[in-house]
Amino acid sequence: MTASLVAELGDGISSIDALYLRPGLVSFYLLEHNGECAVIDTGTVHSVPILESHLAARGIAAEQVRYIIPTHVHLDHAGGAGAMMQRFPDATLLVHPQGARHLIDPAKLIAGSIAVYGEELFAELYGDVIPVSAERVIAVEDGQSFSVGGRPLLFRHTPGHADHHFCVWDEQTRGWFAGDMFGICYREFRLPGGNFCMLSTTPTQFRPDAMRDSLRLLGAAQPKRIFLNHYGGIDYSDAQLATLLDQVDGYVDIAARCEGDATAMEEAIMDFSLATVLAQNPQLDPEAVREGFRFDAQLNAQGLAVWRARQ
Repeated sequence: MTASLVAELGDGISSIDALYLRPGLVSFYLLEHNGECAVIDTGTVHSVPILESHLAARGIAAEQVRYIIPTHVHLDHAGGAGAMMQRFPDATLLVHPQGARHLIDPAKLIAGSIAVYGEELFAELYGDVIPVSAERVIAVEDGQSFSVGGRPLLFRHTPGHADHHFCVWDEQTRGWFAGDMFGICYREFRLPGGNFCMLSTTPTQFRPDAMRDSLRLLGAAQPKRIFLNHYGGIDYSDAQLATLLDQVDGYVDIAARCEGDATAMEEAIMDFSLATVLAQNPQLDPEAVREGFRFDAQLNAQGLAVWRARQ
């Protein structure tokens, strides 16, 4: 594994590239403190050798990994959980109560993803999604805490992106391991005018009111850092929170204006995101910026279409 796949963020936190689809798209985290470790989000089964290489380079034994913690059970975040639980026999899986059953028996997750991607692409993207023994799973309630080497981690349920989503508060860094709750901020979204965090409304459980509440919960903690899965660690700002809240309102308006048409919503989301970025970065090439949003705009539009159909 090349060093470029790992970013050391300080305070015992490593951001590790999952190499999902492309470098720089999905990261997961190793937190080490006083000889104990937690893995926060997992990527896919293909992430396991990347993690193992990093542990070996750090001189960390498998027995030191105490917790595997997917923030939610979308497969780019939890697809590697079962494989990691096999690799780290002393670890416990900490997962949202609504997600636990899907990692104990991932048949529905697998079937749903194969329906979207087909068997060949599913195998390439995710490999084997391995069940986790129920005896090794803790369904974490809202407000519950666990410690890693004496370092407390607080879990808060944060629906809006997915009903089975939680975020993890690390008091030492005053940082949130935010999963997809604080949006997407790839390296290419880190712009001279400030970071642009793009809302994530992927199918199928986007709920705007819940997302607003969850975003405000994150901001109320007055964090200094946000550890994103798309991608890496960023400094928190109230301006970024305000932009995300504005996007929730904007997306709801887009869904109404486009009457649930996913293709029209995709184009509208790209236009909306472009306007937000150019307001702070007028020197950028509009077409290049707009196209940079296409992959996530397509997913977000699909999630908006599902939400709109439920109304």
